[in-house]
Amino acid sequence: MKISERVMEILETNRGKAVSGEELAARIGVSRNAVWKSIESLRKSGVKIYAKTKKGYFLPESDTSLSKEGILALLGDTPLTVDVRHTVTSTNDLLKQLAIDGAPEGYALIAAEQTAGKGRLGRKFYSPDGSGVYISLLLRPKMKAEDSLFITTSAAVAVSRAIETVSEGRIKPKIKWVNDIYVNSKKVCGILTEASVSFESGMLDHAILGIGINITTPEGDFPEEIKGIATSLFGHMEQGNIRNRLTAQVLSELTKLLDDPSRDDYLEEYRKRQMLIDRDVNVIKGEQKRAARALGIDERARLLVKYEDGSREALISGEVSVKPKA
Repeated sequence: MKISERVMEILETNRGKAVSGEELAARIGVSRNAVWKSIESLRKSGVKIYAKTKKGYFLPESDTSLSKEGILALLGDTPLTVDVRHTVTSTNDLLKQLAIDGAPEGYALIAAEQTAGKGRLGRKFYSPDGSGVYISLLLRPKMKAEDSLFITTSAAVAVSRAIETVSEGRIKPKIKWVNDIYVNSKKVCGILTEASVSFESGMLDHAILGIGINITTPEGDFPEEIKGIATSLFGHMEQGNIRNRLTAQVLSELTKLLDDPSRDDYLEEYRKRQMLIDRDVNVIKGEQKRAARALGIDERARLLVKYEDGSREALISGEVSVKPKA
């Protein structure tokens, strides 16, 4: 690990508390001058490191900026390639091109803002600066195209675990099939998987896993059209730069999916976290909307539903909404 990464690791774990240059040097095993040079380099890259006279260096608790250095410091040794940018059009779109150009599996593109964020079914994903994090991860799994649903469902479990860890168990996320994460009956995260398929083999060439998380409530609140369904994890308050911590924890959980996105333990947890089971729903396909009862999740991560006429279906696509109570 580089000196700058070790400096960030120590400062991140002591955020808000000053650590002396002498202590940093001793813990890392380098000279105080090497520590100073690393801190100056980090400052030039945009990391807000402050100093207290005769006490040392510290990262302010009020700092909510997203930084590669902060994420890597918290992530530790990782097989991922981490690329952090402030503003992008769409992390998924940019990573698609990087994948075509030969980017390796495990390339994680992270942004603090998207100007053209994407949701399912061609919808826009609200991605303002300063309140969320937007992550796209490149996967190259040995998987049939028909099994790609596992990528989305396993990612939903990974993000849910990360949220619980960072909130120290205070937040208990639920998953709404297939790709949304809810807290207190409102959406805090959307997941979009876009895949490239080899027509010769029917196998995935690669998949882009996109994740957008509402960490705090945007300045001025959410837009009127989503205000009734969207919420954030921590409201208007964020302490200790949860943005870097949550991003690192999500990446740590997602790393487990690199080899096998269809692990049985993830599917079982996905079932347990489901918010639709035994509830009345509307199944929406294009202009058609049918009332149904959500029965469960099968072994291929499909939602099993029973329609009012008694017929049943295993859904692999489409939109499902919870029916309001009469």
